[in-house]
Amino acid sequence: MEQFSLIEKQESLDVLNYQIRACERCKLSVSRKHTLTGEGNINARIMFIALSPGAKEDIQNKMFVGPSGQVFNKLLYAAGIDRKLVFMTNLIKCLLPKNRKPKMNEIEACGYFLNQEIAIIQPEVIVPLGYYATRTILSKHHNNPFSEGISFKEINGQLLTLNGIKVFPLTHPSALLYNPSFETDTIEKYKKLKKFL
Repeated sequence: MEQFSLIEKQESLDVLNYQIRACERCKLSVSRKHTLTGEGNINARIMFIALSPGAKEDIQNKMFVGPSGQVFNKLLYAAGIDRKLVFMTNLIKCLLPKNRKPKMNEIEACGYFLNQEIAIIQPEVIVPLGYYATRTILSKHHNNPFSEGISFKEINGQLLTLNGIKVFPLTHPSALLYNPSFETDTIEKYKKLKKFL
């Protein structure tokens, strides 16, 4: 994989972010307020991939500022990880109306941008949050365990190495809003990430 200097990374990301903000590849471009680009440390070893912006993220044009963001911050704090050291992005760059599930054409439309972000940031470990982000990342590397009957629960918190890429699927913070009983177990899984820093 080609190595980029910090300046090259930032310049490449600026060009990509411009393309993301101007995107009209699917109908989500009609209803969004913003197209949310990735943010964080461009030299990060850990890259989090969430599903999509929530309502507050769409309004404020920032990652993880709504209810899920409060949970995310709490998980990082409990795991001893500084949010400033990681890079965060979304599988889907626009708000999904009524928090509905993403459509395949929307995932495919945004997939190009996600692939470019990964190529530019070059994280040591990719952390997809939840089922859709995990399925997309694993499918990209020709290994979709969900098609073989393996559930997200079985690989949640397990380090997978696919074609030299380290993938560490984790529960999306929003799951704890509905199931607070998962918090202790989820914190333990997030703590495993600390060694990558």
